[in-house]
Amino acid sequence: MSSSSDRASPSPDRAQVEPLAALAAVFAVGVGLSLYAGALDGALAALDDDREMAPTAADAFVAEASSFGVVDPPLSTAAEAARPTGYRLNATLSVGEHRWQAGPPRPRTADCVERRVSARTAPGTVRPGRLEVCVWPAA
Repeated sequence: MSSSSDRASPSPDRAQVEPLAALAAVFAVGVGLSLYAGALDGALAALDDDREMAPTAADAFVAEASSFGVVDPPLSTAAEAARPTGYRLNATLSVGEHRWQAGPPRPRTADCVERRVSARTAPGTVRPGRLEVCVWPAA
């Protein structure tokens, strides 16, 4: 019969894990969970038809069309880059009497959103403007 002092002493019969192997296992589990969460998030977003595309597209458009926070016409390149997959996009920038438009004409059923932006109307001239971005499903 063994005494309690025998249990406390290390035995060559007991398995031990190397610290490097334990760290590698924790890293592998972390990477696996991250990949799973990313794939699940992407799959759930694709299944959601009720999400509003216009605010997301407007934010992407402003990011593409602006330099240092100022929207710089022409808008065609930014409109194509910001267009969500499977959708059409129309962007209209109005600054005083100036107006720039990119994309196909929008139908009445398009989802639209407006943003107040700073716009470059001429070299060295920046004025406040109104940006309207509309998106609708491509047919």
